[in-house]
Amino acid sequence: MKISIPGYGVLDLKYLVMDYNGTLAVDGALVPGVKEMLAELASHLELHVLTADTFGKAKSNLEGISCQLSILSEENQHTGKQDYVRSLGAENTVSVGNGRNDHLMLQVSALGIAVILEEGASAVTLQSADVVCTSIVAALSLLTEPLRLIATLRS
Repeated sequence: MKISIPGYGVLDLKYLVMDYNGTLAVDGALVPGVKEMLAELASHLELHVLTADTFGKAKSNLEGISCQLSILSEENQHTGKQDYVRSLGAENTVSVGNGRNDHLMLQVSALGIAVILEEGASAVTLQSADVVCTSIVAALSLLTEPLRLIATLRS
């Protein structure tokens, strides 16, 4: 997926890396509309979900979605997520998250999107993001409707 943004540059995106709780899900349950959005994006990007799986529901809720699910240990999640993105190729990755443990992942990615859902978002993560959205569906729509992303990031 290539997106040319005047004054910003060209994004050559191959990977979408997402946090689960607080980003794709609220209290462990997928936000309505997420499953459909991910199914659409899976034909354009390789999908990855990184989570500590606080509620133990990620695997069952993501069933049927073409994505790589990685359950991370509780320790050093911020560097674990950053390392994961770097291993894929940060220059080809868009990351989406909300928590403090997501800020390095958003910072190193070619495009970092922070979302603010019911559990809120960490201020350091908001500062690390290129774009901030108040819904995960809106955040994912930036990729299915790239003119929205262009309008936000152009200079």
